[in-house]
Amino acid sequence: MAIEKIGVPVVSLTGWQAGFQTNSNAGNARINKIDTERIKSELDQRKIVIVAGFQGLDKYENITTLGRGGSDTSAVAIAAAIHADKCEIYTDVDGVYTADPRIVKTAKKLDEITYDEMLDLASLGANVLHNRSVEMAKKYGVKLEVKSSFEKIDGTVVKEAIAVEKMLIRGVARDNDVARIAVIGLEDKPGIAFKVFSLLAKKNINVDVILQSIGRDNKKDISFTVSKGNLNEAIEILESEKASLSYEAITHRDDISKVSIVGAGMTNNPGVAAKMFEALYDANINIHMISTSETKISVLINVNNAERAVQAIHDKFLG
Repeated sequence: MAIEKIGVPVVSLTGWQAGFQTNSNAGNARINKIDTERIKSELDQRKIVIVAGFQGLDKYENITTLGRGGSDTSAVAIAAAIHADKCEIYTDVDGVYTADPRIVKTAKKLDEITYDEMLDLASLGANVLHNRSVEMAKKYGVKLEVKSSFEKIDGTVVKEAIAVEKMLIRGVARDNDVARIAVIGLEDKPGIAFKVFSLLAKKNINVDVILQSIGRDNKKDISFTVSKGNLNEAIEILESEKASLSYEAITHRDDISKVSIVGAGMTNNPGVAAKMFEALYDANINIHMISTSETKISVLINVNNAERAVQAIHDKFLG
């Protein structure tokens, strides 16, 4: 209606009119295919095409919704299907920052970032883009740009490869939706970890940071994190299988936060972890668990220290 008012040809399509074909997981559907015939036909008539994201149709012609991140994912999926030059995501921020600017006043906006770095930041608590949309952009080579809905300025471009030597890390992220479970006194024998995590996998409970203790007296402990929403269900599953798992006890806590650094630049630079831990030591913040990969390092700390930790780490690397 707004575009019609300024006299520009335009058409609006629902998700199924736009050709979104999904699986049948009604509230959290995945896109199987987009039939682009209708979109391309409207574009050929020089019309602006407005598509309702977040929705599609399954093979039984039931309407489905795409769940968290569905709108961003819809936009990237259309861009991939029609081989668009770029997909611009307009949001309430003007780009991707080195940290949440509401927490860290000195956070810097990035001109560009790689798919992998953005995917890590998105999955570790940065709320600018949903990780589903970044995964799809990487898979189909869609160049993304995050821009402000309110200001006409350049945003942050997400693409395949950039010069990473200048910045050791790209950003610091915080995720407070974390709970830790410890299964204590498991038998120290092959297959125990498989038993524990296969039980959770069957119920679609995602597990993140995992720590296994060194076995002593034929016993070992396994600690891991889940989202707070899955905490009670995970404990119920493990308690219902106590006889088969033969553990001594289960403990848990949900007053924790996961703070992470991300950057392709750390791959060939030793001492990054030590520098991060030094920042936390200087701020007198205790670490409960640590998880590392080539491009990210995550620590679990008390949630009350999370914002202070983000600030301290950002100052150490990017201040």
